[in-house]
Amino acid sequence: MSKLKNLLLAALTGILLWLAWPPLPYAPLLFFAFVPLLILADQLKHAHKAGRKIFANSYIGFFIWNTLCLYWIYNAGQELGVAGALGIVSVPLLLGSLLMSLPFLLYHRIRRNFGENIGLAALVCAWLGYEYLHQEWQLAFPWMTLGNGLAEYHQLVQWYEYTGVFGGSLWILLSNIFIYKIYKIIVKESDSKLIVRIGQLTLLLIIPIAISLKIYFGYKEAGNPANIVIVQPNVDPFSEKFDSMPAEMQMERLIHLSDSLGQPNTEFFIWPETAIIPLVREDDLSYDPSIELIQKFLSKYKNGNVLTGAVTVKWYNDKKTQTARYNKESSRYYDVYNAGLLIENTSKVQVYHKSKLVPGVESYPYSNVLGFLGNIVIDLGGTSGGYGKDNPNPVVYTQSGIGVAPAICYESIFGSFMADHIQKDAQLLAIITNDGWWKNTSGYKQHLQYAKLRAIETRRSIARSANTGISAFINQRGDIIQQTEWWKQAAIKADLNLNTEITFYSKRGDIIAMLACIGAGGFIALSFLWRFISKGPKFKS
Repeated sequence: MSKLKNLLLAALTGILLWLAWPPLPYAPLLFFAFVPLLILADQLKHAHKAGRKIFANSYIGFFIWNTLCLYWIYNAGQELGVAGALGIVSVPLLLGSLLMSLPFLLYHRIRRNFGENIGLAALVCAWLGYEYLHQEWQLAFPWMTLGNGLAEYHQLVQWYEYTGVFGGSLWILLSNIFIYKIYKIIVKESDSKLIVRIGQLTLLLIIPIAISLKIYFGYKEAGNPANIVIVQPNVDPFSEKFDSMPAEMQMERLIHLSDSLGQPNTEFFIWPETAIIPLVREDDLSYDPSIELIQKFLSKYKNGNVLTGAVTVKWYNDKKTQTARYNKESSRYYDVYNAGLLIENTSKVQVYHKSKLVPGVESYPYSNVLGFLGNIVIDLGGTSGGYGKDNPNPVVYTQSGIGVAPAICYESIFGSFMADHIQKDAQLLAIITNDGWWKNTSGYKQHLQYAKLRAIETRRSIARSANTGISAFINQRGDIIQQTEWWKQAAIKADLNLNTEITFYSKRGDIIAMLACIGAGGFIALSFLWRFISKGPKFKS
């Protein structure tokens, strides 16, 4: 029965976290979803091989959470067959669950030797450290960062402009700890600290909410509008995008939808990821047929610019980048990029390269060790093999001087990455994506919700163009002010206010997470050092 009870507690944490996660509207569950796992760890603290049991049960709980929230990744890998798709989806599920379980193992070890409160401090530091690691290393996948889970209630986390999503993660973790402490007092039938703990929890919950609502209702955007048209062409990525629908027909659809809402003062027509096909040669941009068509279309719009996705290729005589591939026929090297192009009604074209690449899908993480992933990279952009990722132009500028920070699909879930662009004079964020790979699942809904957090962190309006939906305009408070329907051709327009002010988060980045990493490193060192000291060297007399 004890094993079943442990399993049920672990599963309860996983299910509560899933119910709390976008697009489900039960985010308040996040504030006590970890409590069952903390209870389990407490009950197992004196068990034989307690550390292994706590780790194993934690892994089960987090695997349930990850599976229920990330099942949609399977759809993107279907072209690899069932085995390949399962292989693609298993990486974030297995690895993510492993990384989430390690902080609970450290918590047990520190608590065993230094007490529960210090153990809980280690848990918080280790969890935030894991989230930061999973944002920065080559296997990065910060989709499940706890702070993202509050996106449905963006009115309550307006202080992300100071802390980023890691502030939300810290808030959630501390709330779980206080509720766990209250639970222990109630179980022990002791009221000595109950009122104090309840008071502390109340303040912990109410103060951030009050601050956020004050910011939300008091925030006023500067009146500096740009007229923007977003296009959603709705081209099926599985059957039409790279196969049955000719490139000319796709271009005709994009231009027609743009023209349907364009007006003389339109500054931007924003098209989705990989809108232009086939490959565009970066050394021959002025003669590319697709770009010539776009420039002809823009001739009637004095200040008009098209920001569009494309797959580009750049050739070298020798290996210029780490990602460059060799072409035997020409004896030259080349890089293929998932790119964004800013095209004016002049001959000028600016190129943006996606640099946050999806591990195992667009890039070979740690290729010197994991080179086998080269055989299972998914063709999501009309080309095979990994993409280049050098990005010489993180911000592109219109002829009227507006700085735009593009984000191609996956890049928009990296808060500090987008905040870095703000320091390069970006006045507007533009997300171009192709969420149709995930089909009609929760994946594209989560992706849209996360974009609201980028608006709050940077206080930049966002224009989001998705191939098959959902495309949207988001203001600087994180409100979705207009959006399209899923899987329908559409064009929408709005006047979005530009902003030049730089938020504290855009200046300072993930301070909370970096401090937590230092703390986690100290606790890990303490754990190993104490283990060594407690065993002690053995001397013969």
